[in-house]
Amino acid sequence: MTGVEFATVPAESFDFAGVATSAARGALRWARLADEVVVWSEFADSVRRSTGVESALGRAAGLSLVTQVGKSFQDAHPDVPVLVDHGRYLVVDRDEVPVPTADERICWRVEALAADAVVVDRPRAVARESDSKIKDLLGLLSRSSYEGHLARITGPRTRHSTSGGFLAAADSAAADLKSFNYTVSQVPVSVGVGDSRNIVAELAGSNRGLVVVTAHLDSVNHEDGASAPAPGADDNASGAAGVLELGRVLATRTWPHDLRLILFGGEDQGLFGSIEHVAGLSSGERERIIAVIIMDMVGSRNTRDPGVLIEGVPVSRTLVDDLVAAAATWTRLVVLMFLSPFVSDTCRSSRPTSRRCSPLMRMALPTETRTARATSCRRSIRRWRGRFCG
Repeated sequence: MTGVEFATVPAESFDFAGVATSAARGALRWARLADEVVVWSEFADSVRRSTGVESALGRAAGLSLVTQVGKSFQDAHPDVPVLVDHGRYLVVDRDEVPVPTADERICWRVEALAADAVVVDRPRAVARESDSKIKDLLGLLSRSSYEGHLARITGPRTRHSTSGGFLAAADSAAADLKSFNYTVSQVPVSVGVGDSRNIVAELAGSNRGLVVVTAHLDSVNHEDGASAPAPGADDNASGAAGVLELGRVLATRTWPHDLRLILFGGEDQGLFGSIEHVAGLSSGERERIIAVIIMDMVGSRNTRDPGVLIEGVPVSRTLVDDLVAAAATWTRLVVLMFLSPFVSDTCRSSRPTSRRCSPLMRMALPTETRTARATSCRRSIRRWRGRFCG
Protein backbone atom coordinates (compact mmCIF):
# COMPACT_ATOMS: atom_id res chain seq x y z
CA MET A 1 0.00 0.00 0.00
CA THR A 2 1.30 3.43 -0.91
CA GLY A 3 0.60 6.48 1.20
CA VAL A 4 1.79 7.41 4.67
CA GLU A 5 2.46 5.70 7.95
CA PHE A 6 1.14 7.64 10.94
CA ALA A 7 0.79 7.57 14.71
CA THR A 8 -0.46 9.83 17.48
CA VAL A 9 1.64 10.67 20.52
CA PRO A 10 0.95 12.86 23.56
CA ALA A 11 2.05 16.44 22.94
CA GLU A 12 3.70 16.63 26.35
CA SER A 13 6.10 13.82 25.47
CA PHE A 14 6.76 14.75 21.84
CA ASP A 15 10.29 15.97 21.18
CA PHE A 16 9.65 18.81 18.74
CA ALA A 17 13.27 19.96 18.83
CA GLY A 18 14.60 16.45 18.42
CA VAL A 19 12.42 15.75 15.40
CA ALA A 20 13.49 19.02 13.81
CA THR A 21 17.17 18.08 14.05
CA SER A 22 16.93 14.34 13.49
CA ALA A 23 18.36 12.59 10.47
CA ALA A 24 14.87 11.56 9.48
CA ARG A 25 13.64 15.17 9.44
CA GLY A 26 13.25 15.25 5.68
CA ALA A 27 10.79 12.37 5.81
CA LEU A 28 8.90 13.01 9.03
CA ARG A 29 5.98 15.42 9.41
CA TRP A 30 3.86 16.38 12.43
CA ALA A 31 0.74 18.37 13.31
CA ARG A 32 -0.46 19.24 16.78
CA LEU A 33 -4.14 19.01 17.68
CA ALA A 34 -4.48 20.19 21.28
CA ASP A 35 -2.93 17.52 23.51
CA GLU A 36 -2.05 15.11 20.70
CA VAL A 37 0.52 15.19 17.91
CA VAL A 38 -0.07 13.33 14.66
CA VAL A 39 3.23 12.15 13.18
CA TRP A 40 3.48 10.74 9.68
CA SER A 41 5.94 9.77 6.97
CA GLU A 42 5.96 8.27 3.49
CA PHE A 43 8.84 6.01 4.50
CA ALA A 44 8.34 2.80 6.43
CA ASP A 45 9.62 2.75 10.01
CA SER A 46 10.42 6.49 10.10
CA VAL A 47 7.61 7.16 12.58
CA ARG A 48 8.56 4.21 14.78
CA ARG A 49 12.24 5.15 14.84
CA SER A 50 11.56 8.80 15.62
CA THR A 51 8.81 8.40 18.23
CA GLY A 52 9.30 4.93 19.67
CA VAL A 53 5.65 4.11 18.89
CA GLU A 54 5.22 0.41 18.19
CA SER A 55 1.59 -0.65 18.40
CA ALA A 56 -0.38 2.46 17.37
CA LEU A 57 0.91 2.78 13.82
CA GLY A 58 -1.59 3.12 10.98
CA ARG A 59 -1.52 3.68 7.25
CA ALA A 60 -3.50 6.04 5.05
CA ALA A 61 -3.38 7.34 1.50
CA GLY A 62 -2.92 10.80 2.98
CA LEU A 63 -4.19 12.80 5.94
CA SER A 64 -6.98 15.37 5.74
CA LEU A 65 -8.28 17.75 8.41
CA VAL A 66 -12.05 18.09 8.73
CA THR A 67 -13.46 21.13 10.55
CA GLN A 68 -17.14 20.45 11.22
CA VAL A 69 -20.16 22.19 12.67
CA GLY A 70 -21.22 20.09 15.65
CA LYS A 71 -20.88 16.52 14.39
CA SER A 72 -22.23 17.31 10.92
CA PHE A 73 -19.51 15.49 8.96
CA GLN A 74 -19.75 12.39 11.14
CA ASP A 75 -23.55 12.42 10.97
CA ALA A 76 -23.49 12.72 7.17
CA HIS A 77 -20.71 10.17 6.66
CA PRO A 78 -20.72 7.68 9.55
CA ASP A 79 -18.89 5.14 7.39
CA VAL A 80 -15.76 7.32 7.08
CA PRO A 81 -13.19 6.12 9.64
CA VAL A 82 -12.00 8.88 11.96
CA LEU A 83 -8.29 8.54 12.67
CA VAL A 84 -8.11 11.34 15.25
CA ASP A 85 -11.21 12.82 16.90
CA HIS A 86 -11.08 16.24 18.56
CA GLY A 87 -14.78 17.03 18.30
CA ARG A 88 -14.89 19.96 15.90
CA TYR A 89 -11.62 18.80 14.33
CA LEU A 90 -11.10 15.36 12.79
CA VAL A 91 -8.23 13.71 10.95
CA VAL A 92 -9.36 11.27 8.26
CA ASP A 93 -7.84 9.32 5.40
CA ARG A 94 -7.73 11.58 2.36
CA ASP A 95 -9.12 8.88 0.07
CA GLU A 96 -12.06 8.13 2.38
CA VAL A 97 -13.61 11.60 2.02
CA PRO A 98 -16.58 11.30 -0.36
CA VAL A 99 -17.09 13.69 -3.24
CA PRO A 100 -20.07 15.93 -2.35
CA THR A 101 -23.23 15.58 -4.38
CA ALA A 102 -24.60 18.55 -6.31
CA ASP A 103 -27.33 19.32 -3.76
CA GLU A 104 -25.51 18.36 -0.55
CA ARG A 105 -25.46 20.88 2.28
CA ILE A 106 -21.89 21.01 3.51
CA CYS A 107 -21.40 22.03 7.12
CA TRP A 108 -17.72 21.24 7.23
CA ARG A 109 -14.40 22.05 5.60
CA VAL A 110 -11.88 19.47 4.35
CA GLU A 111 -8.25 20.37 3.69
CA ALA A 112 -4.85 18.74 3.75
CA LEU A 113 -3.52 18.34 7.28
CA ALA A 114 -0.93 21.09 7.68
CA ALA A 115 2.58 19.74 8.15
CA ASP A 116 4.89 20.87 10.95
CA ALA A 117 2.22 23.12 12.43
CA VAL A 118 0.07 23.67 15.48
CA VAL A 119 -3.38 23.15 13.98
CA VAL A 120 -5.36 23.40 17.22
CA ASP A 121 -3.51 24.86 20.18
CA ARG A 122 -4.11 24.07 23.80
CA PRO A 123 -2.59 27.22 25.25
CA ARG A 124 -1.03 27.19 28.66
CA ALA A 125 -3.81 28.60 30.78
CA VAL A 126 -2.34 30.87 33.43
CA ALA A 127 -4.79 32.22 35.97
CA ARG A 128 -4.59 35.90 36.77
CA GLU A 129 -5.22 37.54 40.11
CA SER A 130 -8.95 37.46 40.66
CA ASP A 131 -10.82 40.75 40.56
CA SER A 132 -13.52 41.16 43.22
CA LYS A 133 -15.69 43.23 40.87
CA ILE A 134 -15.63 40.50 38.24
CA LYS A 135 -16.32 37.89 40.90
CA ASP A 136 -19.37 39.83 42.05
CA LEU A 137 -20.57 40.17 38.47
CA LEU A 138 -20.17 36.45 37.78
CA GLY A 139 -22.15 35.76 40.92
CA LEU A 140 -25.15 37.38 39.26
CA LEU A 141 -25.24 34.81 36.47
CA SER A 142 -28.14 32.41 36.95
CA ARG A 143 -28.59 28.92 35.57
CA SER A 144 -32.36 29.15 35.93
CA SER A 145 -32.40 32.49 34.11
CA TYR A 146 -30.28 31.08 31.28
CA GLU A 147 -32.50 28.02 30.97
CA GLY A 148 -35.55 30.28 30.90
CA HIS A 149 -34.09 32.16 27.91
CA LEU A 150 -33.25 28.83 26.27
CA ALA A 151 -36.76 27.45 26.77
CA ARG A 152 -38.42 30.54 25.29
CA ILE A 153 -36.11 30.59 22.27
CA THR A 154 -36.62 26.88 21.52
CA GLY A 155 -40.38 27.06 22.06
CA PRO A 156 -41.37 27.62 18.40
CA ARG A 157 -41.39 24.61 16.06
CA THR A 158 -38.76 26.34 13.96
CA ARG A 159 -36.88 29.65 13.94
CA HIS A 160 -36.33 29.65 10.20
CA SER A 161 -35.47 33.25 9.44
CA THR A 162 -38.71 34.09 7.61
CA SER A 163 -41.06 32.08 9.83
CA GLY A 164 -43.55 33.15 12.45
CA GLY A 165 -41.54 31.15 14.96
CA PHE A 166 -38.51 33.34 14.36
CA LEU A 167 -40.57 36.51 14.75
CA ALA A 168 -42.00 35.19 18.02
CA ALA A 169 -38.51 34.43 19.33
CA ALA A 170 -37.32 37.86 18.18
CA ASP A 171 -40.20 39.62 19.95
CA SER A 172 -39.52 37.66 23.13
CA ALA A 173 -35.80 38.46 23.07
CA ALA A 174 -36.48 42.13 22.37
CA ALA A 175 -38.89 42.28 25.31
CA ASP A 176 -36.28 40.70 27.59
CA LEU A 177 -33.63 43.20 26.53
CA LYS A 178 -36.00 46.13 27.03
CA SER A 179 -36.76 44.86 30.53
CA PHE A 180 -33.00 45.01 31.22
CA ASN A 181 -33.08 48.75 30.25
CA TYR A 182 -31.44 48.47 26.84
CA THR A 183 -32.53 50.63 23.95
CA VAL A 184 -33.80 48.01 21.50
CA SER A 185 -34.58 48.12 17.80
CA GLN A 186 -35.71 45.42 15.40
CA VAL A 187 -34.06 46.05 12.05
CA PRO A 188 -35.57 44.47 8.90
CA VAL A 189 -33.31 42.08 6.97
CA SER A 190 -33.96 40.83 3.44
CA VAL A 191 -33.50 37.06 3.12
CA GLY A 192 -34.03 36.00 -0.47
CA VAL A 193 -37.72 36.45 -1.20
CA GLY A 194 -38.61 36.86 2.48
CA ASP A 195 -37.87 39.13 5.39
CA SER A 196 -36.25 38.61 8.77
CA ARG A 197 -34.93 40.85 11.55
CA ASN A 198 -31.86 41.75 13.52
CA ILE A 199 -32.46 42.58 17.20
CA VAL A 200 -30.03 45.33 18.23
CA ALA A 201 -29.77 46.40 21.87
CA GLU A 202 -27.69 49.36 23.05
CA LEU A 203 -26.36 50.24 26.50
CA ALA A 204 -24.57 53.59 26.72
CA GLY A 205 -21.14 53.83 28.33
CA SER A 206 -18.99 56.84 29.09
CA ASN A 207 -15.99 56.86 26.72
CA ARG A 208 -17.94 56.06 23.55
CA GLY A 209 -15.86 53.14 22.40
CA LEU A 210 -18.01 50.16 21.38
CA VAL A 211 -17.96 46.50 22.44
CA VAL A 212 -20.21 44.16 20.42
CA VAL A 213 -21.52 40.74 21.48
CA THR A 214 -23.51 38.76 18.93
CA ALA A 215 -25.22 35.46 18.22
CA HIS A 216 -27.55 34.29 15.49
CA LEU A 217 -31.12 33.67 16.59
CA ASP A 218 -32.37 31.69 13.60
CA SER A 219 -32.31 27.93 13.14
CA VAL A 220 -32.73 25.70 10.11
CA ASN A 221 -33.36 22.08 9.20
CA HIS A 222 -31.36 21.71 6.00
CA GLU A 223 -32.36 18.10 5.42
CA ASP A 224 -36.12 18.37 5.72
CA GLY A 225 -36.87 21.94 4.65
CA ALA A 226 -37.88 25.32 5.98
CA SER A 227 -41.10 24.17 7.67
CA ALA A 228 -39.58 21.11 9.35
CA PRO A 229 -38.88 21.06 13.10
CA ALA A 230 -35.73 23.02 13.98
CA PRO A 231 -35.77 24.03 17.66
CA GLY A 232 -32.02 24.53 17.41
CA ALA A 233 -31.12 24.31 21.09
CA ASP A 234 -27.42 23.91 20.36
CA ASP A 235 -27.30 25.89 17.11
CA ASN A 236 -27.87 28.51 18.19
CA ALA A 237 -30.37 28.98 21.00
CA SER A 238 -27.49 28.24 23.36
CA GLY A 239 -25.55 31.23 22.03
CA ALA A 240 -28.56 33.55 21.83
CA ALA A 241 -29.56 32.66 25.40
CA GLY A 242 -25.99 33.37 26.43
CA VAL A 243 -26.20 36.86 24.93
CA LEU A 244 -29.45 37.52 26.79
CA GLU A 245 -28.09 36.31 30.13
CA LEU A 246 -24.87 38.25 29.63
CA GLY A 247 -26.96 41.30 28.75
CA ARG A 248 -29.03 40.93 31.91
CA VAL A 249 -25.95 40.88 34.11
CA LEU A 250 -23.98 43.59 32.30
CA ALA A 251 -26.92 45.98 32.55
CA THR A 252 -26.45 46.09 36.34
CA ARG A 253 -23.23 48.09 35.98
CA THR A 254 -21.99 51.26 34.29
CA TRP A 255 -19.25 50.59 31.72
CA PRO A 256 -16.53 52.76 30.19
CA HIS A 257 -17.65 51.92 26.64
CA ASP A 258 -20.93 51.43 24.84
CA LEU A 259 -22.25 47.87 24.68
CA ARG A 260 -24.16 46.55 21.68
CA LEU A 261 -25.88 43.17 21.74
CA ILE A 262 -27.08 41.78 18.40
CA LEU A 263 -29.20 38.73 17.64
CA PHE A 264 -28.96 38.16 13.91
CA GLY A 265 -31.59 36.78 11.55
CA GLY A 266 -30.88 35.20 8.19
CA GLU A 267 -27.49 33.78 9.21
CA ASP A 268 -28.15 30.14 8.39
CA GLN A 269 -29.35 31.12 4.91
CA GLY A 270 -26.14 32.98 4.09
CA LEU A 271 -25.10 35.50 6.77
CA PHE A 272 -27.73 37.99 5.61
CA GLY A 273 -28.23 39.62 8.99
CA SER A 274 -24.58 40.27 9.78
CA ILE A 275 -23.79 41.35 6.22
CA GLU A 276 -26.56 43.96 6.25
CA HIS A 277 -25.53 45.17 9.70
CA VAL A 278 -21.88 45.61 8.76
CA ALA A 279 -22.78 47.22 5.42
CA GLY A 280 -24.81 49.82 7.28
CA LEU A 281 -21.98 50.89 9.60
CA SER A 282 -20.37 54.24 8.85
CA SER A 283 -16.59 54.56 8.89
CA GLY A 284 -16.83 56.43 12.19
CA GLU A 285 -18.96 53.69 13.72
CA ARG A 286 -16.49 51.03 12.60
CA GLU A 287 -13.61 52.94 14.14
CA ARG A 288 -15.42 52.99 17.50
CA ILE A 289 -15.49 49.19 17.71
CA ILE A 290 -13.01 47.86 20.25
CA ALA A 291 -13.94 44.17 20.23
CA VAL A 292 -16.52 41.72 18.93
CA ILE A 293 -17.39 38.41 20.56
CA ILE A 294 -19.59 35.94 18.69
CA MET A 295 -21.43 33.39 20.83
CA ASP A 296 -21.90 30.38 18.58
CA MET A 297 -23.06 26.96 19.80
CA VAL A 298 -21.88 27.54 23.35
CA GLY A 299 -23.94 24.52 24.40
CA SER A 300 -22.74 21.96 21.87
CA ARG A 301 -21.83 18.42 22.97
CA ASN A 302 -18.96 17.19 20.79
CA THR A 303 -16.07 16.71 23.21
CA ARG A 304 -15.48 14.36 26.12
CA ASP A 305 -14.66 17.02 28.70
CA PRO A 306 -16.33 20.40 29.27
CA GLY A 307 -14.36 22.98 27.36
CA VAL A 308 -14.33 26.18 25.36
CA LEU A 309 -13.02 26.68 21.85
CA ILE A 310 -11.82 30.21 21.14
CA GLU A 311 -11.56 30.91 17.42
CA GLY A 312 -10.26 34.15 16.01
CA VAL A 313 -7.96 35.73 13.46
CA PRO A 314 -4.38 36.85 14.14
CA VAL A 315 -5.38 40.49 14.69
CA SER A 316 -7.46 39.24 17.63
CA ARG A 317 -4.58 37.56 19.45
CA THR A 318 -4.58 39.97 22.41
CA LEU A 319 -8.29 39.40 22.96
CA VAL A 320 -7.80 35.65 22.54
CA ASP A 321 -5.12 35.65 25.22
CA ASP A 322 -7.38 37.64 27.56
CA LEU A 323 -10.19 35.11 27.07
CA VAL A 324 -7.81 32.19 27.67
CA ALA A 325 -6.67 33.82 30.91
CA ALA A 326 -10.26 34.48 31.96
CA ALA A 327 -11.16 30.83 31.42
CA ALA A 328 -8.19 29.77 33.56
CA THR A 329 -9.06 32.25 36.30
CA TRP A 330 -12.78 31.65 36.61
CA THR A 331 -13.55 28.17 35.19
CA ARG A 332 -12.25 24.61 34.97
CA LEU A 333 -12.91 24.38 31.23
CA VAL A 334 -10.44 22.81 28.84
CA VAL A 335 -9.38 25.69 26.57
CA LEU A 336 -8.61 25.18 22.88
CA MET A 337 -7.59 27.91 20.44
CA PHE A 338 -7.77 28.08 16.64
CA LEU A 339 -6.59 31.09 14.60
CA SER A 340 -7.79 29.96 11.17
CA PRO A 341 -11.52 29.83 11.84
CA PHE A 342 -14.15 28.00 9.90
CA VAL A 343 -17.16 30.16 10.66
CA SER A 344 -20.05 27.91 11.61
CA ASP A 345 -22.87 30.43 11.11
CA THR A 346 -23.43 29.21 7.59
CA CYS A 347 -23.44 25.90 5.79
CA ARG A 348 -22.94 25.90 2.07
CA SER A 349 -23.96 23.85 -0.91
CA SER A 350 -21.34 21.93 -2.85
CA ARG A 351 -21.28 24.83 -5.29
CA PRO A 352 -18.74 27.59 -4.56
CA THR A 353 -19.92 30.52 -2.46
CA SER A 354 -18.28 33.65 -1.13
CA ARG A 355 -20.40 33.78 2.03
CA ARG A 356 -18.34 31.49 4.23
CA CYS A 357 -16.78 34.00 6.59
CA SER A 358 -18.41 36.34 9.07
CA PRO A 359 -18.44 39.91 7.72
CA LEU A 360 -17.26 41.01 11.17
CA MET A 361 -14.09 38.98 10.57
CA ARG A 362 -13.71 40.34 7.05
CA MET A 363 -13.65 43.83 8.61
CA ALA A 364 -10.43 42.72 10.39
CA LEU A 365 -11.91 43.68 13.73
CA PRO A 366 -10.65 42.11 16.96
CA THR A 367 -13.22 39.36 16.72
CA GLU A 368 -13.67 35.98 18.38
CA THR A 369 -15.93 33.09 17.54
CA ARG A 370 -16.41 31.04 20.68
CA THR A 371 -17.89 27.57 20.90
CA ALA A 372 -18.10 25.69 24.15
CA ARG A 373 -19.81 22.89 25.95
CA ALA A 374 -21.86 24.68 28.58
CA THR A 375 -22.75 22.58 31.60
CA SER A 376 -25.77 24.71 32.48
CA CYS A 377 -27.83 23.75 29.44
CA ARG A 378 -26.90 20.12 28.69
CA ARG A 379 -30.29 18.72 29.67
CA SER A 380 -32.24 21.10 27.45
CA ILE A 381 -29.88 20.55 24.56
CA ARG A 382 -30.09 16.77 24.82
CA ARG A 383 -33.87 17.09 24.74
CA TRP A 384 -33.83 18.97 21.45
CA ARG A 385 -30.95 17.43 19.51
CA GLY A 386 -31.98 17.59 15.88
CA ARG A 387 -30.64 16.70 12.46
CA PHE A 388 -29.66 20.17 11.43
CA CYS A 389 -26.61 22.34 11.40
CA GLY A 390 -25.88 26.03 11.24
